Amino acid sequence: MIQSMTGYGKATATFGDKKIYVEIKSLNSKAMDLSTRIAPLYREKEMEIRNLISKTLERGKVDVNLWIEKEAAEAATPINTALLQNYYQQIKTISETCNIPLPEDWFATLLRMPDVLTRVDIQELTEEEWNTVRKAVEEALQHVVDFRKQEGAALEKKFAEKIDNIERLLKSIETYEKERVTKIRERITEALEKSLSIDYDKNRLEQELIYYIEKLDINEEKQRLSNHLKYFRETMAGGHGQGKKLGFIAQEMGREINTTGSKSNHAEMQNIVVQMKDELEQIKEQVLNVM
Repeated sequence: MIQSMTGYGKATATFGDKKIYVEIKSLNSKAMDLSTRIAPLYREKEMEIRNLISKTLERGKVDVNLWIEKEAAEAATPINTALLQNYYQQIKTISETCNIPLPEDWFATLLRMPDVLTRVDIQELTEEEWNTVRKAVEEALQHVVDFRKQEGAALEKKFAEKIDNIERLLKSIETYEKERVTKIRERITEALEKSLSIDYDKNRLEQELIYYIEKLDINEEKQRLSNHLKYFRETMAGGHGQGKKLGFIAQEMGREINTTGSKSNHAEMQNIVVQMKDELEQIKEQVLNVM
């Protein structure tokens, strides 16, 4: 089954007073385009996280967000009491020495002093905490893969429908092929008789007509297009990682349809070619999203 490059996955984990969130979004891209936003505590593991995501998702524009939420009591930035007291004593001393009035709002003044509200605690990532984070990343990745498979199944159904439509339209061309040859012959003969007032070599005319009609023959184009349709179905059944190949096959299908249109020289056949082009264009638009 093919997979889409569109995916979304989210996972949460708890470690002590921390709640760890992992969110992964994926869109289509020609290669792996990975961007990350990782909480500072886990940045030392960024390369390991990147390798894990690249190995699992393979292709796509992937955005990863890994952050931490703490309980309100723990998340609040602590006031550095010792530093605040130090500032208080210094300001009082300077006021007395220099005869400068003391501030009216002591508390607001002290809270604005450097580093009074700066978090100075240093956290170290333990192996136990990293294992918890890694499991959350793996869970989010699995959700993305499941999402991609679900989207891939929908794409496969859509492609099968469009391929069936093209195949049906291709068969409907056969109805007009013999009629087209007769009309071409009649049109050329009628035009020749009107423009020439003298007798002409009808055997030579017949030879030229055969040559001209052979140039308009589309049997080879029909056969190649049928083969491409069959190959497209086989490639879809080959599993994920077939997006680029499906794109190449769609391009080849377009060439055969265009050549059929240029050779058709018949209004109904050209209408059918336009319908085939419309079906193929919808395939081309969606195949860009196949991994």
